[in-house]
This record gives sequence, C-alpha cells and structure tokens, in this order.
Amino acid sequence: MTARRIGFNASNGAYIPFLPMARYLDDTQRNSLVRLGTSWTWRTEWPTWALIVTIYGSWFGVASHARSLGLPLTAALLGLSSTWYMSLQHELLHGHPTRSRFFNALLGFAPLAVWFPYGIYRDLHLRHHDDVHLTRPEHDPESYFVSVDVWQRAGAATRVLLRLRNTFAGRLLVGPAFAIAVTASEAVRKVGRGDWSDVPLWLAHGVSVAALAWWLQTVCAVPAWLFVLGVGYIALSLGSIRSFHEHRAADAVEHRTVLNEAGWFWRLLFLNNNYHLVHHDLPHVPWYALRGVYETSRQQYIERSGGFLVKGYGEWLKLHAVAPVASPVYGNSSASNRELFD
Repeated sequence: MTARRIGFNASNGAYIPFLPMARYLDDTQRNSLVRLGTSWTWRTEWPTWALIVTIYGSWFGVASHARSLGLPLTAALLGLSSTWYMSLQHELLHGHPTRSRFFNALLGFAPLAVWFPYGIYRDLHLRHHDDVHLTRPEHDPESYFVSVDVWQRAGAATRVLLRLRNTFAGRLLVGPAFAIAVTASEAVRKVGRGDWSDVPLWLAHGVSVAALAWWLQTVCAVPAWLFVLGVGYIALSLGSIRSFHEHRAADAVEHRTVLNEAGWFWRLLFLNNNYHLVHHDLPHVPWYALRGVYETSRQQYIERSGGFLVKGYGEWLKLHAVAPVASPVYGNSSASNRELFD
C-alpha cells in the first residue's frame, strides 16, 4: 500500500491530505494481511456494499413508515441509523469499498446525520490520524483536551462545561453541542482568513439538508425541526459513546489509543472501530476484518497500548458517568491540574 506522511504547509497553515502509514506488529502480521488483501472478500468488499444497502434501506425504510411508527420511535430509529451511517462514512474516507475518493464521497454525501459535510469530516479525520500529534489540541481536531492558555482564558461556565464533557453523561449531553460549535466557528474563522475553499461543501450540504428535511416533512410527516434537532443530535450523541476516552494523553504514541472489547451491538454500530489502536495502526484494514486482526494478536496489542484496555462501554459508564475520565487540560501534571481547577 502506498503511504504518504501528513504534511503541513507553513504558508497557509493547511494540512495536506494523506494516506495514514500502516504499522504492523511484525512480518508475520504483514504477510498475513497481504494474503487477506488478495482474497475475494477484500477485493470485492462485498460486506461494505451490503452494509451500504442495509444502512440506506433502514434509514429510508423507517422514514417512509413514520406515520405508523409514531414520531418518538421514528426519531429514535433514525438517530440510530444515522449513527450507523456516520460509521459508514468513516469507512468511506479510509478507502472502502472503493479506492476512488470521488466515488466514496458520493456514497457518503447524503446528510442523513445532518450536521457536518462529508468532505469536512473526511479532511478533519485524516488530520486526526497524524498520530505524532494525537490528542494535542492545537493539532488534533478530534482532541477532547484544551491547552493551558485556552483554559486560563475560559470563564467559569465554560470550565464547568469542559469538565462535564469529560464525563460519560456529559459527553452524550453536551459533547455534540461542542462539536457543532467548534466546527461552525472554525468554518467562520477560515472564511475570515480569506480561505473560501470549504464554502462550496457547506453550501452543497445546506441545500441537501434542506431538500431532505422538505421530503421528510411533506412526504413522511416528520417535522423538519425534529430531523435537525432531534435525529441529528441523537446521532452525534450516540457517536460520542464510541469516542469517549478513545484517546488519552501519553508520552508514547502507541499508548494514546484505546482497545475497547465492546459487545456485539456496539461493535456492529461502530463497525469495530472500538478496536481503535488496531485501526490507527492499520487504517487500511476494512471494518469486517478488525476484530479478527485484534483477536489474533490480542496480547501483543494490549502490551503495545500500555494496558489501555476497557471491557466495553458499560465500564466507562460505571466508572465515569458523572466523574471526569481525565482533566480537560492537556499536558499538565495532576498537581498543576489541581491548581487550575481551584
């Protein structure tokens, strides 16, 4: 597989899109995955094609039966399907089921999860895969930490919300609002800097959201406000379960990413992305193979992660429902963090 390291353009501050590097445990694993790459399943990607049909079918099937299902159940099921769709978008941007960036973008363009254009999510997520800078708030767009400077400038209410976001309950409640606000503010700042490159993506996304909301309201009797504020927020909230303490601050890069041995429902909903260290090490491996790769080398991966292992999302809920899993401030000792919280 051809791979390019991520680049940084100092002239305009832009990151150059890249294919994340594969990190194999050893030559045995490398050779095994090369052989798998020649298999009929990997060459045709039929599991991903079947997934695409299933997700789109379930989403529009639920929407078309909204009158008989009732609005509460419809919103819940659409939110669940939209979460699944976001997991599919993650597969698309990593080169599945085709190697065509353009064709995969077409497959992931529909705004079923409402809030973010596929192209924006793709570019931000590929920046996130620059593992050298993983969790660093000034470089990692998916970091749940803030810098000391941001913390010191934050007001009391913002500090409370930042702490709340690092609890399991808070991540579900306010995590989506943070994501929406940060993405929107960055889009505005980008235009303010004279960079209009993302504007066509946002305009196309806005038009498609409006068209889908119109169809839902006029044909399916699902109010537009319920689609935007209900379905969209539910999807982001459920997706926040997967990302809860998915990464931690650690000196060793390989110790920053979790291994979550979740149950079958969550594995299916998140397309095995719970084996997150495996995904970061081998971003080209398709979703349907991640669990097998992990199980084959489980002990090696646990050691590689520095013991960053959790026995499912229920463990996070039990331990951190209302207790922050980590300080929201990046790069400080416990003593320093206590001073910041005083």
